[in-house]
Amino acid sequence: MKFSDKIYVAGHNGMVGSAIVRRLKSLGYENIVGRSSKELDLRNQQAVTDFFNEEKPNYVFLAAAKVGGIQANNIYRAEFLYDNLMIEANIIDSAYKSGVEKLLFLGSSCIYPKLAPQPMSEDYLLTGELEQTNEPYAIAKIAGIKLCESYRRQYDANFISAMPTNLYGPNDNYDLQNSHVLPALLRKFHEAKKNNHSSVEIWGSGSPKREFLHVSDLAEACVFLMTDYNGEDWLNIGTGDDISIKDLALLIKDIVGFEGELIFDSSKPDGTPRKLMDVSRLHKLGWKHKLELKEGIESVYSEFKQSEFA
Repeated sequence: MKFSDKIYVAGHNGMVGSAIVRRLKSLGYENIVGRSSKELDLRNQQAVTDFFNEEKPNYVFLAAAKVGGIQANNIYRAEFLYDNLMIEANIIDSAYKSGVEKLLFLGSSCIYPKLAPQPMSEDYLLTGELEQTNEPYAIAKIAGIKLCESYRRQYDANFISAMPTNLYGPNDNYDLQNSHVLPALLRKFHEAKKNNHSSVEIWGSGSPKREFLHVSDLAEACVFLMTDYNGEDWLNIGTGDDISIKDLALLIKDIVGFEGELIFDSSKPDGTPRKLMDVSRLHKLGWKHKLELKEGIESVYSEFKQSEFA
């Protein structure tokens, strides 16, 4: 990937896409193109075709997706399946037809079976039932992996896929109705401290374990894979370590400085019991994360305090 190459980051305004743009620019890549959802509806096949024919990017980071937490995934099931299928299918097909040199598709750790052995190896895909609450999103992401794999096998397209674990960082979504667990907890504790509440309610039992990766580490891994990896196998991107939701809540409580108690609402869904990535393949290629969880959350909280939500 030369500095003069044109790079399209689909979803450049989102948490992942914006982190990839920052990483590329920090390395000296300036010929970066992006379109907001208002400028280009990625669900519209003709619009996407026209964009690729006009811009003719050399490289594509496919980070655009409709995303949300357990509640949003479960309520808007049709939208999560349809929108994500259309976005990835349109971009992958147009990338091939317009002669893109290489494309990286970003999936999600939710592609693996609900009861997959832990840590989850890439080999566990399609070996069991998915978690019901986010099944539509997972199916769309599995389709994206298989699209890249199929375009590679049939057309010899250099399309690769990577599966990030749970992410957090700048540009995260702090809307309590459809955010993920870490930003939701950060906002809840901050507001409880600000308003002198005696307790914070947390969805579920607190027992599920989750792995978290700072989005700047993900962006670094994505650029690494784009420049150094051309294999057919998709790769997990994570830290290889996890933490219970209860311990995560206690960590965030400490970082925020909230002194009340935690109340776990066991009537709310827990989701998958555990989701830990096996990242040994990525480690063998020579990449490992840099930011540990406590340091990462501290940096995110300092940014959050300057945001509209604070």
